[in-house]
Amino acid sequence: MFLFYINLSIVIILLICFYLTRKTNTRWAKINDYLGIVTNTIDSVRYGNLTTKIEPLRHSNNPSYQTVTESINRMVETLNDREKMIVEYQTELMRQNTLLETVINSLSDGILIVNEKNSILKTTPKIEDWFGNKHHDLVGKNVFDFIEIEEGTELHKAEKINVFIKHYPNKNYQLSSIQLSVDEKKRYVLLITDITNEKQLENLKEDFIATLTHDLKVPIVAESNMLNFFLEGKFGEINEKQQFALEGMKKSNRELVDLVQIILDTYKVKETGIKLYKENIMLNEFLNGIISEMQPIAADSKIKINFNSKHDIRIYADRLQLSRVVKNLISNAIIHSTSSETIDLATGEIPGFVTISVIDYGQGISKEEIPLIFNKYYSSTKKFRKIGTGLGLYLSQEIINSHKGEINVSSSENVRTEFCIKLPV
Repeated sequence: MFLFYINLSIVIILLICFYLTRKTNTRWAKINDYLGIVTNTIDSVRYGNLTTKIEPLRHSNNPSYQTVTESINRMVETLNDREKMIVEYQTELMRQNTLLETVINSLSDGILIVNEKNSILKTTPKIEDWFGNKHHDLVGKNVFDFIEIEEGTELHKAEKINVFIKHYPNKNYQLSSIQLSVDEKKRYVLLITDITNEKQLENLKEDFIATLTHDLKVPIVAESNMLNFFLEGKFGEINEKQQFALEGMKKSNRELVDLVQIILDTYKVKETGIKLYKENIMLNEFLNGIISEMQPIAADSKIKINFNSKHDIRIYADRLQLSRVVKNLISNAIIHSTSSETIDLATGEIPGFVTISVIDYGQGISKEEIPLIFNKYYSSTKKFRKIGTGLGLYLSQEIINSHKGEINVSSSENVRTEFCIKLPV
């Protein structure tokens, strides 16, 4: 009987173990199934399917499963929303990029991007036309295979410099460079402009002015000679009033002659350059000669030209051309010395240069005008209703530059203005 109870107990224990084992296996099977669903969902998301979701588990009262399911589904929905936003941004960016590219390609200027080794990275259709090659044939080539610039000019710092395009040798182009600050690599945008029409118009203007002034010079000189004949009494005696009127006409005539000569000289400078005939010049004698010539003109405006030099200086320059520059500066000083009775000339020496200064104490030059006064045809005298083309200072600068020198100006309005010529020793 005792053995019976022992056997029964063993059977019951085995049944309980079997039941528990079966229940546990069922639970693990459900966990494996759930993990399989999660894995498949994550794989679908990884490959771009953001519409997939984990369906709620049936016959499961375990809150952990539901929490994980909801978290994964929310994550997928968030990713889906983000993807839609990114797609919208990409579409807008592509639209803006297409618009910008269309605008750039429609420009009359040519644009290309180069690296620090001058290799071409990107071009516009206009550059393809001017360089005579398609884009894919240009990329990687050195830009100097297609263009030439003035020797000594740094391409990456170029600003409105003349450039020669080999494929179109009969046209005129201008180039400017801008550095891009996108990443650590140095890249440069080169903007090339076709200025052929502007050059042609400028040449036509110059030729017209030169022809006109050349034709004007003959009657003006004839008028000058005739006025001299009248003043010399070769057509009979003249009274005081007539002499005063003729002297005024002679002065105006002299201004016209000078104006015409400056225009002609400027045209010659452009066509043939300035030819220098240098010689040794002692400055004191040279400047005193100019003052003797200019003093009567200054006296008409009740102005005295002062020059006091402690020691004489020898320079090597073209006497005629340098004389023209100094006379022009003195003439300008006379015109602008409306409230002063003196003009000062001074000489000096600084390392490597000899200086000649012309100083007046008139209305001065504004800070805005100083960078412009050496420009061609710029004239501040127009404000004061006096004759002036603006070519005098432009021509003076060209003459001094041809001597490898400099001409600078400093001015304080209504105080003083100093033009300083620097000539190399």
